[in-house]
Amino acid sequence: MLRLEDPLDIGGLTLPNRLYRAPLLECAGNEDDAVETLVSDLEPAAASGAGLVCQGATIVRGEGGCAAPGMTRVHDPDFVAELSELTDAVHAHGSTIAIQLEHGGLRSMETWHAGYRAANPGLQQLAVSRPPWPLRLLDALGFLSYDARVLSTDDVYELAADFGRSAAYAVDAGYDAVHLAGANMGIVQQFLSPFYNRRTDEFADGVRFLELVHDEVRERAGDVPLMTKVPAETEAPPFVRNRLSAVDAVRICERLDEMGYDALVPVNASVFWDMSIVRGEFPTRAWRDERYREGYAEAFGGRTRAALVELGNWVESLAYDFEPAWNAELCRAVRERVDVPVLAEGGIRERGQMDRLLGRDCDAVGMARPFYAEPELPARLLDGATRETRVVCESCNNCAVPQATGEPGICRTPPVLRRVGELRKAGAYERNDPSRPK
Repeated sequence: MLRLEDPLDIGGLTLPNRLYRAPLLECAGNEDDAVETLVSDLEPAAASGAGLVCQGATIVRGEGGCAAPGMTRVHDPDFVAELSELTDAVHAHGSTIAIQLEHGGLRSMETWHAGYRAANPGLQQLAVSRPPWPLRLLDALGFLSYDARVLSTDDVYELAADFGRSAAYAVDAGYDAVHLAGANMGIVQQFLSPFYNRRTDEFADGVRFLELVHDEVRERAGDVPLMTKVPAETEAPPFVRNRLSAVDAVRICERLDEMGYDALVPVNASVFWDMSIVRGEFPTRAWRDERYREGYAEAFGGRTRAALVELGNWVESLAYDFEPAWNAELCRAVRERVDVPVLAEGGIRERGQMDRLLGRDCDAVGMARPFYAEPELPARLLDGATRETRVVCESCNNCAVPQATGEPGICRTPPVLRRVGELRKAGAYERNDPSRPK
């Protein structure tokens, strides 16, 4: 029977345990304080015992491709070299760190953020194929703005090379693993999904893009452990007929295992960037907070449009109920068919739940939003924690919505923050590590 405290090997990298901080948006950007921000956000997870810390999605190009404000770009080797301060900080606590590489494609800010579009009128989205009709309809209605450039075959090869180059810069800076952002409507999902991919060249098979990225990473960065999310578009609206089924996702995972990926993160997703990604409560507090009203208006093109986005967010919250460990069944189906570790995340909130998942559904468990509330969360879940130990996060999503305005990802819910304060006073975040000197 696997335990959370047991080590795990991923492509030759030994994780000290099976609990990881899943990728989150750190909102660090690339300014002078970017490295300091990342250290401040990520080191606490390592210091409190996380076996693996995943830095949130970083963009492999210097222009375009950011899905949200404050994303960090990793196209510049000089900047990435400075991130050795971050990797050193994580390693000092005996933990490991992965960088997640991303390009937003049709999800990029030049599509949905009105203020960003106005400031960058010349930017085009990169597209796998012509945008699907629902996106073209939203463009016609003025909610989105598309001036997409469909990637040629040569363009695809160059994009894959950008992933490989960024991976090499990261390895040189001390990162232990590379994690591809394969879901959440990013460019990788757009290649995999029949909803987006209607190409007629070799990349009509979207797995071919992941194969090419694999080869570029191996050529430029060596045998660094390589993992990716793999989406099943089971949460797409009923009118979307061309989508990835769970069976499709399992088959994709089998192929990735065969071609040399070292770990897989299967997730149930939509074809859109919607609340199927996070689930939970409608973030009333965040939407009604006067501090963010102007930011919402700038992002969505005025107060009226912001109100319509808020309404859509509310409808989505009704459609996507919070379900504990909502990816567990898909992870189990994949784990039964592959030989590499399967990582599970999405709605995992209790130590007992983690114990039940390990060895049956997955080989490691991760959480994302709970780390906004409890940056040192592993200290409460590892080393003798009871099955009743539960995260403080209420999945209310008040942490996430203000990120559209450029605000950092932090917990903003007073009852949750009060509980964290009580736990801190009680010493709950003091790491219980028998190997450390008294």
